[in-house]
Amino acid sequence: MKFIVSVVAFAITFNSLSQNSKAHQLLEQAIGYHDTNNNWQKFNSEFTVVMTTPNSPKRTSKISINLPAEYFSVKATRDTVTTTYTLNKGKCVMSYNDQVLDSTMAAEKKMTCDRAILYKNYYSYLYGLPMKLKDPGTNLNPIVEKKAFKGKDYLVLKATYDEGVGSDVWYFYFNPKTYAMEIYQFFKTDEDGKEKSDTGEYILLSEETTVNGIKMPKVRAWYYNKDDKYLGTDTLVE
Repeated sequence: MKFIVSVVAFAITFNSLSQNSKAHQLLEQAIGYHDTNNNWQKFNSEFTVVMTTPNSPKRTSKISINLPAEYFSVKATRDTVTTTYTLNKGKCVMSYNDQVLDSTMAAEKKMTCDRAILYKNYYSYLYGLPMKLKDPGTNLNPIVEKKAFKGKDYLVLKATYDEGVGSDVWYFYFNPKTYAMEIYQFFKTDEDGKEKSDTGEYILLSEETTVNGIKMPKVRAWYYNKDDKYLGTDTLVE
């Protein structure tokens, strides 16, 4: 009886490891496509993102990320207003129309260091994908799903996050032939951690540009999951 239980336990464990290997194998294949020479860990470059949204002026953001130096900066211009958030080894500096702000002036402009951290995490995460899926606190579902999205077939990874890292559920859609990442999608969760199907957004990725040796999506178009309503587009320009 003990032998049978041991065999069953081994089979379950082996199957779980096998599935987990498939998920991580897909991730490595995707990273191999986007970051062939493992440049992300030493990423040090600047790029510009132009955001267009319905009925709003465009916003142009110049982003600088130097991971080895622990440096991040985003300088965003919309109409006549330019805001700059910089984090240099944790030290936060904020500027408004190129004037450095003290804490009182920053509060008047509703600018905070918490927002600087938010921007750092946001841009580093989205433009560091799929490599960022190897970060601590990221939990990949061991099962690689096969899904069709808008008439096209994909291999899909599901990711959840440890408490304190994130509460959303993310899905990453990869081309089954090239392993290029072509879509990502997220859903909010309820108080029990269950996915809420009428929340969140999906982002269609198109075209490519190479920044610091990494293939990044040039165009990201955002839509609501619940009704396919178009939200806006981010276009990466060098």
